[in-house]
Amino acid sequence: MKQWLIVSLVAITLPVWAAGDAQRGAEKAGSCLACHGAQGKAAAPIYPNLAGQNAAYLELALQAYKKGERNGGQAEVMKAFVAGLSDSDMADLAAYYGSLQPGD
Repeated sequence: MKQWLIVSLVAITLPVWAAGDAQRGAEKAGSCLACHGAQGKAAAPIYPNLAGQNAAYLELALQAYKKGERNGGQAEVMKAFVAGLSDSDMADLAAYYGSLQPGD
């Protein structure tokens, strides 16, 4: 719990943009659609909407999955998806989802 508080505080204080490229992120987002939906708006409540999320937070979350620092829920699924992503891939995906309009 303490770790999430620290991550949340850091994410809030970071700029709302990531260093990634949203266009490249859109090109890489194909494997995300099954769970997080088209345009980052998930159809099932078990998965979070990614559209409009803070890009810096999303990038930190992807990095945490890759490092094995996030557990529970769908973490094992996410760990498998991010295993092959580079740091720039994660930044691009974060920039893409951060650039979208939030869901309803």
